[in-house]
Amino acid sequence: MLDLVKQETERIESRFLEPACGNGNFLSEILKRKLDVVKGRYGKSQYDFERYAVIAASSIYGIDIQEDNVLECRQRLFCIFDDEYYRPLYKDACKDACRESIRYILFCNIVWGDALTLKTVGEPPGYIVFAEWSPINGSLIKRRDFTFHSMLQNESLNELELFSFISDQGEEVYIPSPEKEYPPIHFLELGNVDAKDATSCRVKENTRLEDVSAIDPTTPEQPC
Repeated sequence: MLDLVKQETERIESRFLEPACGNGNFLSEILKRKLDVVKGRYGKSQYDFERYAVIAASSIYGIDIQEDNVLECRQRLFCIFDDEYYRPLYKDACKDACRESIRYILFCNIVWGDALTLKTVGEPPGYIVFAEWSPINGSLIKRRDFTFHSMLQNESLNELELFSFISDQGEEVYIPSPEKEYPPIHFLELGNVDAKDATSCRVKENTRLEDVSAIDPTTPEQPC
């Protein structure tokens, strides 16, 4: 199936959303293809590899109605990055800051919710929020949060790329307003986000304490 969109899966910044992601079978294959490209192009420079690996991870989004699937999917994607690419390439030179940036992005992008209602699961309910991560000025990342509901208000998901508000025919389409915008931040500092800001990832309100390791470096990590 991925071979039908082979060119897009190999474009590092091309975004993918799986609205029923399960434990990540589909998303894991997309991430591997993207990281293969990152490794081939930038593997000789650790800094460049880290930067583009963060961009690749930030382009992958998922929703699942089962909490255990969400937790497993996040961990599975992180382990693909860390075990299959990062550690084999750079061994002891690997940076915890890069790992935490990847963890935080996956924490925000893989959401415990219902793609049919466009809302999170659990209490209190609310609209699913996705973060758009845009690289700017070399090493900086600009984040803007959008509700999934507003993104689909005037367009079907099949007709519009996630966060892309120009149609395939080059026509201007409805542009939603972001729920929140953040100042640009270095890509290696994403994991240092303040705990209060972390709640802006809407799924945070409905996530078990065991998963706080995705944003809190003082909490023990789950092994890959």
